[in-house]
Order: sequence, then C-alpha cells, then structure tokens
Amino acid sequence: MAWVYIFIATIMEIAWTFCVKFMDIKKIGAIRWSRFFSDGESVLLLLPLLGYIVFGLSNVYFFSLSLKQIPMSVALAVWMGIVLVGTFLLEVLLLKQSWQVSQLFFMGLILVGVIGLKTSIKIP
Repeated sequence: MAWVYIFIATIMEIAWTFCVKFMDIKKIGAIRWSRFFSDGESVLLLLPLLGYIVFGLSNVYFFSLSLKQIPMSVALAVWMGIVLVGTFLLEVLLLKQSWQVSQLFFMGLILVGVIGLKTSIKIP
C-alpha cells in the first residue's frame, strides 16, 4: 500500500506544481471583496490558490503515509523522479512546451532509477 501512497502523493505534487504556475498573487491581492460573488473572474483567480492548499496538504499527507513503510531516501527519490517525469510530460502534452530527444533519454534514465529503487526494496 505504501507504493500506492507514493503514487497518489506524486499526482498531488504535480497538480500542486501546476497550481503554483498559474497562481497570480498580485491579482489575488487586488480582488475587490465587496464584489467578489458578482464578479466571476475573482472566483477563478482563487482556484489555483485553493488547489495550492488542497493539493499541497494532500501531497504531504500521502507522502507521510508512505514513509511509514518505505525508507525515507528511497521514498523521496521515487516520489521526485515520478514528479519530474510527470511534470515534463504534462508540460509537453498540455502546455505545448518544446522538448528535445536528449530530454526523453534522461527522463528514461530517471524512470529506470525509479523502477530499480522500487524493485530493490522489500516491504514487510
């Protein structure tokens, strides 16, 4: 079950990262609270902030559950490797970020390392 917790934590971390990317603190600070509900844009400005909070807390919660059974260094390496690859793929697929073949090669190396760490650990 610990590996499932790490996988859930990685999804939460990737979502958290995208919330950070799209959050605009200056615009949030300029919201006119007296017209908050009549202005649909104000509500949309708060969605990345809400995601930042929810996904951030969920990430920490699920990652901490995984640490109960997996050594910290292995859990952190697997978690970060999957987050790096997942973020890269979503940037390329959804945000049309440019990429190079060498990046795919090195992402593949990260995945090989993650798989190696996962298969080398025996969880009771």
